[in-house]
Amino acid sequence: MRRIRGAAALLAAAALVAGCAAADDGIRLPPPDGVLDYQLGGAYTPAAEVTIVVRDRTEAPAAGAYGVCYVNLFQTQPDPASGPDPALEGTTAWWDAVHPELLLRDADGALVVDEEWNEALFDIRTAATREALLQIQSAWLRGCADDGYDAVEPDNLDQHERSHGLQTLDHALAYMAEIIPLAHRLGLAVAQKNTAELVASGPELGFDFAVAEECELHDECADYRYPGRVLEIEYDDTGVVERDGITRTAFEWACARRAGDHPITLRDRDATPRGDPAHVFAHC
Repeated sequence: MRRIRGAAALLAAAALVAGCAAADDGIRLPPPDGVLDYQLGGAYTPAAEVTIVVRDRTEAPAAGAYGVCYVNLFQTQPDPASGPDPALEGTTAWWDAVHPELLLRDADGALVVDEEWNEALFDIRTAATREALLQIQSAWLRGCADDGYDAVEPDNLDQHERSHGLQTLDHALAYMAEIIPLAHRLGLAVAQKNTAELVASGPELGFDFAVAEECELHDECADYRYPGRVLEIEYDDTGVVERDGITRTAFEWACARRAGDHPITLRDRDATPRGDPAHVFAHC
């Protein structure tokens, strides 16, 4: 998860969205003293103390909470375990049947796939493919706004790491230069998802806050330059971390170092709903 980029490249990326560094008037930001629940594995009624809830765009926002709408912006949804079905909108098979020109392919024509999640990458290398993708995904953002969400979390900004060198972070930032102003016009705040190497360039690019997975585990939380506006998620399956002779879990380290600075939540890797045997939820 650690990626090093030159200052010149980051400054060039920032220039893509000059003038979009601050959230537009009327955009709500997540409360810095909030309690976060990350519900990507399925929606459920959050605990009484929860004030921020992240859910997939296909789910309704949680009543009474600051709602963040998760959008898988740079990759497809995986095909089901039962097998590919082009009728299932948003899956790899659907995109390959309906919009094959928007999927990234290698020199042999094979789809470039995120092997961990079995999701195909979108081809964002040209202005033409980005515009075509925007024509489809802008409806997703409008859906988030119409449903009453306060913010959007565009996932897989770091897709270049899985593109076998075919795409770069700058390609993703060029697309975000279209997405961020659109989201702001719709009244949605925009999260920087992971991609800690942006450092101070993140706010300059127009992002309003950050959703940071495992930043304690990778010792990169300080790289997110959104005081009080980092939604930190650590996971329960990462084992222990030893620092200065002291052994703690990443979540315990996060709480010891930053409790009260911004929301910190522990979840199981699949973010399963309450009632599932694998469900884990804690906060500090």
